Amino acid sequence: MEHSLRLIFIPLFLCSWMAMGGAEYLKYKDPKQPLNVRIDDLLSRMTLAEKVGQMSQIAMENATSEVINKYFIGSVLSGGGSVPAPKASAEAWVNMVNEMQKGALSTRLGIPMIYGIDAVHGHNNAYKATIFPHNIGLGATREPALVKRIGAATALEVRATGIPYVFAPCVAVCRDPRWGRCYESYSEDTKIVQAMTELIPGLQGEIPANSHKGVPFVAGPKRNVAACAKHYVGDGGTYKGINENNTIISLHGLLSIHMPPYYEAITKGVSTVMVSFSSWNGVKMHANHYLVTDFLKNKLHFRGFVISDWQGIDRITSSPHANYSYSIQAGVHAGIDMVMIPYDYPEFIDDLTYQVKNNVIPMSRIDDAIRRILRVKFTMGLFEKPYADLSLADQLGKKEHRELAREAVRKSLVLLKNGKSTDNPLLPLPKKAKKILVAGSHADNLGCQCGGWTITWQGRSGNNLTIGTTILDAIKATVGPTTKVVYSENPDADFVDHDQFSYAIVAVGEQPYAETNGDNLNLTIPDPGPSVIQNVCRNIKCGVIIISGRPLVIEPYMHMIDALVAAWLPGTEGQGVADVLFGDYGFSGKLSRTWFKSVDQLPMNVGDPHYDPLFPFGFGLSTEPATTN
Repeated sequence: MEHSLRLIFIPLFLCSWMAMGGAEYLKYKDPKQPLNVRIDDLLSRMTLAEKVGQMSQIAMENATSEVINKYFIGSVLSGGGSVPAPKASAEAWVNMVNEMQKGALSTRLGIPMIYGIDAVHGHNNAYKATIFPHNIGLGATREPALVKRIGAATALEVRATGIPYVFAPCVAVCRDPRWGRCYESYSEDTKIVQAMTELIPGLQGEIPANSHKGVPFVAGPKRNVAACAKHYVGDGGTYKGINENNTIISLHGLLSIHMPPYYEAITKGVSTVMVSFSSWNGVKMHANHYLVTDFLKNKLHFRGFVISDWQGIDRITSSPHANYSYSIQAGVHAGIDMVMIPYDYPEFIDDLTYQVKNNVIPMSRIDDAIRRILRVKFTMGLFEKPYADLSLADQLGKKEHRELAREAVRKSLVLLKNGKSTDNPLLPLPKKAKKILVAGSHADNLGCQCGGWTITWQGRSGNNLTIGTTILDAIKATVGPTTKVVYSENPDADFVDHDQFSYAIVAVGEQPYAETNGDNLNLTIPDPGPSVIQNVCRNIKCGVIIISGRPLVIEPYMHMIDALVAAWLPGTEGQGVADVLFGDYGFSGKLSRTWFKSVDQLPMNVGDPHYDPLFPFGFGLSTEPATTN
């Protein structure tokens, strides 16, 4: 009888044990195992199809749970303006990401996918998120600690929407303001850009002092995100500032100007590095084996993964996608580990699989890519906490984050002129005045304040983009209760001359743009900005605020202007501008870029032999807070 019971019990026990997942102990699922043991165990179990899938990052629009499951997709991204729905809530974002994650976790090995998004000045795709000043303004603050706090706030807002990975920071050293991405660069000076890599420990958490150089680090899956240093390398040095163009510079110049921010980023444990569309001395960075593999991976000991830019390998050929097989071979051989293929992923997967099976690309190169991708995913706790929740939903656009952005605006403003003589400064402005004029296209325009990479890829003019405070609203909230504020976007000279204003505030500048759409060879203030300056400033005392992603031609109007402020692209918190204009705080920002006289001088950077600027690098007048206002 006992023997019979034992025969019945053992099969029942085995069935129960297997049903509970005890059929095989999987080291890679055990968080107590060392990181490399987990990586080795999982890698040894993966098929070629699963490996190629992990190397693929596809666009949100294509990323159904079924597609992710079928192709073993390793990553999904939101491009600029790619959202679950217009004005989507944190809950809508979380639900979308989790639905995709279900597809990844239901595959044979259950490797979680990693969702990435551009969060270049706050969580800029998300409605109601705090939009911080673009990097050019943050460079003017000279405050790495402030940038680190911005990184931490951005991480919380990104995590609030269920996303664990951001394509930031941009550590380009912009050497020519004609470049359409110059506002994404902290400075023309590599030392300032190096210092501002403090955004990385803000986003990822502070790397432990005993960590090995080059190993990616993310403090935890709750409040931190994986970061991405971009665009490797030399993207800010292209000929005439043309986006995606050729950077013509010696190896010494490349290593001394454009490379140092990557040393800092790697030391701080950055998880990923994105390759630039641009070329170095005629060689496309996406195909540059020396700089991606020999230098970044082997010499600098970077152990995270290298990711391409949007359809980056397609552009290895002069006509994009002209010879896709060659592009795949060149890009993967160069050392790209994860390939951003938003739309053509089946073609990429089929072609890469064919090349590996036919020994065009060795399996050792594929395994290196997978090892790096898995290292980041394990490090950031994605295997232990693959799903997002709504516990941080209240962080999106949080009051404390908006106050931080307002502080950043105050500290980023650079005062270039204050009074037609030093004895008669215009700023700070008196809050108690009978009637003041506010003029210009940018005074009441939140979209222009924020610039590109805001809700949509290119950004958009107007006040229906997201939630924030325009400069006009901020002025109205700051002046005394008896002060009449008159707003006229484009006043004529007669209106200004006959209406007896105490003074005027004029806000003009660039329309929003991103990347190639921002390339500009003349850098003049767009119409009707010049006529507004002339109509107003020839008739009454005026302070002019330039809202732009770079210095613009201003010299022809300098003699008319009483006070001139470079406000860059301040973001959603326009109150920070009024805080300083009216003397609640003093001006402290210093130019992180040389302000040229004429575009004929460009490129012109501090230290150049022909250096003859309108305002030199580091210039910025200071004021004290007003005591009686």
